[in-house]
Amino acid sequence: MPSPDSGRSVPEPAPTSRRSKITPERAQELYAAVLDLLREGGYESLTMEGVAARTRCGKSTLYRQWGTKPELVVAALHGTRRMRLPEIDTGSLAGDLLEAARAIGEASERDTPLMHALSHAALQSPELLCALREALIVPEIAAIDAMVRRAQERGEIAAELPGAEYVAAQLLGVMRARPLLEGRYADAAYLSRFVEKAILPGLGLTATPES
Repeated sequence: MPSPDSGRSVPEPAPTSRRSKITPERAQELYAAVLDLLREGGYESLTMEGVAARTRCGKSTLYRQWGTKPELVVAALHGTRRMRLPEIDTGSLAGDLLEAARAIGEASERDTPLMHALSHAALQSPELLCALREALIVPEIAAIDAMVRRAQERGEIAAELPGAEYVAAQLLGVMRARPLLEGRYADAAYLSRFVEKAILPGLGLTATPES
């Protein structure tokens, strides 16, 4: 005799999330460990086992929470995203760029190794490249472009000045290039000199704007 429930669709149990209970504070500890290991040994050397050992976290917990190494790295980049350039507005483009140079230079010893560690892997992973750009590159480009735009609106530089669109590329590019060219990080003093000697002259400005 057929069951009274014959023909009825039985709802399937809701899928159980693979994520375990990890507090935001614990997640930040894990993310920090991931980025430290990347700086120390590069992307290829990073393993879930290494992260587990560094953080005294069960390897199974990491796999339940993030699944794969790329997912964990992407989460670490997004989870530690910060604004390296605070709201800078000194009233002049020269002043803004020098402040930006100091802020970027102070973080270069931490951020440059991370970018180098992830560059090759990121070119082979659109998701990783997107996370790297969103965490370390795009916010700085937007902040520097805003400085240039304000200077154009003030009439400090011409709106059609050819070199204006390349300011962010110059400042951020030399931060990454100096370790390869000279074996040293682009610290605050170096980037300040670069702004004064290489960027400002191309914009028709000097480090001490005339009153």
